Amino acid sequence: MYRKQVRRRRAVLVGLIVVSLVLLSTQFSEAESGPLHTVQRGVAAVLSPVQEVAERALKPVRDMVDWFDETFDARGQNEELRTEVAKLRAQLAAAEQAQSENDQLRKLVNLDRDSPADLTAYEKVTSRVIGRPSTVWYSTVTIDHGSGSGVELDDAVITGDGLIGRISEVTGGSAQVQLVTDHENAASAKVLPDGPEGIVEPEVGDPDDLVLDFINSQDAVEEGQILITAGWSNPKVSSAYPFGIPIGSVTDAQTDAIDTNQRVEVKPFADLRNLEYVQVLTGGPERPGVDR
Repeated sequence: MYRKQVRRRRAVLVGLIVVSLVLLSTQFSEAESGPLHTVQRGVAAVLSPVQEVAERALKPVRDMVDWFDETFDARGQNEELRTEVAKLRAQLAAAEQAQSENDQLRKLVNLDRDSPADLTAYEKVTSRVIGRPSTVWYSTVTIDHGSGSGVELDDAVITGDGLIGRISEVTGGSAQVQLVTDHENAASAKVLPDGPEGIVEPEVGDPDDLVLDFINSQDAVEEGQILITAGWSNPKVSSAYPFGIPIGSVTDAQTDAIDTNQRVEVKPFADLRNLEYVQVLTGGPERPGVDR
C-alpha cells in the first residue's frame, strides 16, 4: 500500500514537471496573440485590483517595518560615531598632554642657555610631580625621585621658567619640595640689571605672590624688573640657591613715608599650581653652611 502511494506521488510530480516545461516552452515560442498569453493577461487583469488593494493595505505595515529598520540602523551608526568621537577625544588629549610635556622639557633645556645661571657643575635630576597640597596655601609638592637618584636635602629645584624651591624631605624613591611660597622658605635675590639685593619671601595672605624685603627706599626698583637668585657666599654661610636662577618680576614697588624700606611685590615666573616636570640640581660645588 505504501509503495503504491509513493509511486503515485512520483508520477504526479513527474507529470507536473512535464506540464510546466511544456507550458514554458509554448509560452516562449508562441506569439503575443497566442492563447497562453491571452490567458495570462486575463488573469493579470482580474487580479490587478486585488493586488492594488493588498498593496495599499500592506503599505503602513511595510512603512513601519522600514521605519524600524532605519531607526535601528541610525542607532547603530550613532553608536559607532560616539565610539569614534570618544576615541578621537582621547587621542587629542594624549597629543595635548604630550605637547605640554614636550614644552616643559624644552624650557628646562633652554634655561641653561637663556638665564645668567651657570648650572653646568650640577647633575640635573628630571622628576615628575606626583603629589600636591589640598589647600590654597601651595607650599609643598612631592616628586618621584629621591636619594636613590642622588637627590639630597636643600638641593635647589627649578622648572624651565625658573626657581620653585628646595628639597625639604627625602626618601629612597621620592622627595618633598618646599616651594618659594612656603612661609618657612626664603631666598636671597638680586634685581637686574644692577639693582639691589634683598630677601624674597611669601606674601602674607596671598599664596601666589612674593615680596622682596630689605630694599632701601633710596634704591630704584621699577615694575617689570627681573629677580634672580643672588647666590651669595662667605667662609661660614651661603645662600641656599646657586646664583642666577630666575625667580620672578616686580609687579609693584612702594615706599612708606615712615619705613626706610620699600615694599616690592614679585610675581613668580613658575606656575606653582600647575607643576608637572621639575629638575633637582644635585651635587655641584661645596657651599659653606649648606649640608651636602
